[in-house]
Amino acid sequence: MESSAHPGGVLGPYAAALRAALSQPFLRLNFVTLWVRDQERSRQFFVEKLCFEPIVDEQTLEGGRWIVVAPPAAGWLPATAGAGLPGMALAVPPEGSAEHQRIGHSTGFSFLTEDVRSVFEEWSRRGVRFPLPPMEPSWGTGQARYAVFEDVDGNSFSLIEFDEATRRLEAERRAQAARLEAERQSAHDLAIAKQVQTRLFPQRQPPIRTLAYAGICRPARTVGGDYYDFLDLGNRRLGLVLADIAGKGIGAALLMANLQAALRSQCATAGEQPERFLRSVNHLLYENTAEGDYATLFFAEYDDDTRKLRYSNCGHPPALLLRGDRNLERLGATCTVVGLFEKWDCAMEERTLAPGDAVLLYTDGVTEASNGEGEEFGEDRLLEAARQHRELSLPELLAAVADQARKFSPHEQADDITLIAARCT
Repeated sequence: MESSAHPGGVLGPYAAALRAALSQPFLRLNFVTLWVRDQERSRQFFVEKLCFEPIVDEQTLEGGRWIVVAPPAAGWLPATAGAGLPGMALAVPPEGSAEHQRIGHSTGFSFLTEDVRSVFEEWSRRGVRFPLPPMEPSWGTGQARYAVFEDVDGNSFSLIEFDEATRRLEAERRAQAARLEAERQSAHDLAIAKQVQTRLFPQRQPPIRTLAYAGICRPARTVGGDYYDFLDLGNRRLGLVLADIAGKGIGAALLMANLQAALRSQCATAGEQPERFLRSVNHLLYENTAEGDYATLFFAEYDDDTRKLRYSNCGHPPALLLRGDRNLERLGATCTVVGLFEKWDCAMEERTLAPGDAVLLYTDGVTEASNGEGEEFGEDRLLEAARQHRELSLPELLAAVADQARKFSPHEQADDITLIAARCT
């Protein structure tokens, strides 16, 4: 900053310093102090006449007032480009002090603008006094312009336009505009992806007399890789599906859509030949995804007439079968994950449900949610939460359990939380 108002004093050293600053990391000022006679009168001048932004206006512990104003962000070179005044504190010095004697003189503060003439004309219309109207220095014809203006106390400031800085500002603005457009487009695409994925989850529940059931999915991001479904297998049989895609975000969501398509397109064979159905699903997933993509999967077929539950656990966390007498059975893995291996086979197991029995399916986003000490939510807390809310309807129970798992972790949700609950009536 240069205190002199003559051409060589203002722009000569400033231009060289600015060129150097534009090519190096910039150390930004927090604020500078402007000594004024009346804080409120000065605040009104900068905010109303110059359209500065009041970025701080608070009472101090000593009973005074702390005011900081700054040029409007859209009209000044960003700090990262190497120039600009971040903030100016308006302070009233003690009467008779050295600072008080400086009021009404040159401040040494220089503001950088893209168009000195335009700012001069606009501020002049608002009553701002310019002791020195816009002019060009003799050494920089066509490359730089400057003017000097005063505030209500007669403090003077330099207003400078410098072509090299203007070009850099335009480049910064274009880059920022491109970033904002990319972010806007990304947010728009994610919103559409979320709508599409929401439609992939079951929109209706096949009617079953002897089983009440419900599902819930809360993605960690806008879209996720967890999936649950209810398949109508015909002849009063219901398919319960819960899957967890390897990975997160858009990639996992696309693989989830692939798995959903495979399951629904092949489910006509599931009722009579569930092993063949699952082999077909594995083949489709293996053929249509990248190497290394896979999913854990729990598939169960429930027969409304016999109350039999046939299931295959493909590398998924064990489902929990809570008997009416409070005994617990874990329905563990019967085969490996789907989509990873070309040669793949599965095994089915069977359980008979009685009225009062309940099945709880979940993904590891529930049990692996961790607290600040690294302790996981775990199976025991999951069971306790389910028992605590057992009097609720199944949708309400699942929402309460999901909330409990989410609140267990003080951090941002790390993984999708998905559950299915089914209760034999």
